[in-house]
Amino acid sequence: MKINDFKYLAAFSIPVFACLGMIYQGAWSFVTPFYAFVIIPVLELIFPVDNSNLNQSQTEQLKTKTVFDWMLYLNLVVVYGLLIFGLVTVTSTILETYEFIGLIFSMGIIAGVNGINVAHELGHRQTTNERFIGKALLLPALYMHFYIEHNFGHHLHAATKEDPATAKYNQTVYSFWVSSVFRQYFSAWNIQTKLLRNTGNPFFSYTNDMLWYMLIEVLYLLIILMVFGVTGFIFAFFSAIVGFILLETVNYIEHYGLLRLKTPSGRYERVQEIHSWNSNHIIGRIVLYELTRHSDHHFKTTKKYQLLDCHTESPQMPYGYPTSMVLAMIPPLWFSIMNKRIPKDMIS
Repeated sequence: MKINDFKYLAAFSIPVFACLGMIYQGAWSFVTPFYAFVIIPVLELIFPVDNSNLNQSQTEQLKTKTVFDWMLYLNLVVVYGLLIFGLVTVTSTILETYEFIGLIFSMGIIAGVNGINVAHELGHRQTTNERFIGKALLLPALYMHFYIEHNFGHHLHAATKEDPATAKYNQTVYSFWVSSVFRQYFSAWNIQTKLLRNTGNPFFSYTNDMLWYMLIEVLYLLIILMVFGVTGFIFAFFSAIVGFILLETVNYIEHYGLLRLKTPSGRYERVQEIHSWNSNHIIGRIVLYELTRHSDHHFKTTKKYQLLDCHTESPQMPYGYPTSMVLAMIPPLWFSIMNKRIPKDMIS
């Protein structure tokens, strides 16, 4: 086992800052968003871009190393540990309003980065246990339907007008938040309904996962309300919103403006490396478990994060994902940087 194998432990730097914010409060309450959206983007500009890929021998070695899997599993303890710590802190400490808001943003970032992002990786795994952990990590963001829509919807319709998670050309991130959140939720229900119909199962069936997700999320919030009161409920609820808005911001930049072309038969061409924005900025890569090599992920869905490659034909982002998320918040700046990089025949 090599030291380089542990580079993805950098993903736990965000929970460390969140923990510090919960302990010291005050200005520290905002240290997590400051670290995520100021410090990390600055580090991305300082550290070099790494376009290198693994050779066949390296791929075979890393494929079987379980340390990469356990670094994902550890997030289950981290996310729920910080959630409980946060709930105890906000309900047992007299906080100023700004401190409460800062801790909500901190927990929301954890729910998005160490929760949904890791759940996304585990949701593509083949084992039931790994998928269970993935779904459990979606719960604090109240986004369990993401498993169905992402796996059975997004990966089929990515970079098409039918995909809720693909941002249109000149669409602002703020408009995308609204359209993507609601369209993905209803899309997940449509997919679930079709699955039930194809298997001959009724709506009120134990095989209706969407029904289970809804019940689990409601129960989750009720338990928090009963144990931690209204303050805890508000903390958990708005942390969830921050978490899934963070996800939707990532969705926004992943396929912004890209569109798969239609074949003579009227069907869309298959998903290729050119249909996702790629980034090889090293800091964003390791903090987000290689999510930024998104082109290869869509090209080979079951490929584990530590094995993802860079494809030269993939459209490359000028900055890493964390930096790009900040730029997306300023639509005129985002459009001026990104629109000219979209191939004219692919504009959505």
